[in-house]
Amino acid sequence: MHNNYWFPAKRYGWGWGFPTVWQGQATLVGFILMLVAGSFVFPPQDSHWGFMAYVALISGLLLGVCYLKGEPPRWRWGDKGPSA
Repeated sequence: MHNNYWFPAKRYGWGWGFPTVWQGQATLVGFILMLVAGSFVFPPQDSHWGFMAYVALISGLLLGVCYLKGEPPRWRWGDKGPSA
């Protein structure tokens, strides 16, 4: 059975690894571009709290995409196969 996860689970620990399909890679590139653009819209040296709020917002959006399109998160100890 083929899965369609954009973000596979990390082998060790909790969370997601680097995206393996183009949709996940495009999402990650979009996040990075939005982060860079935000540093111009909310210059950290001028608008510290505005920049922090912006980073929190787009990070939350990325986390939401990971939850929706990524492998279900759980703690992993290096297992290679699916859990029983």
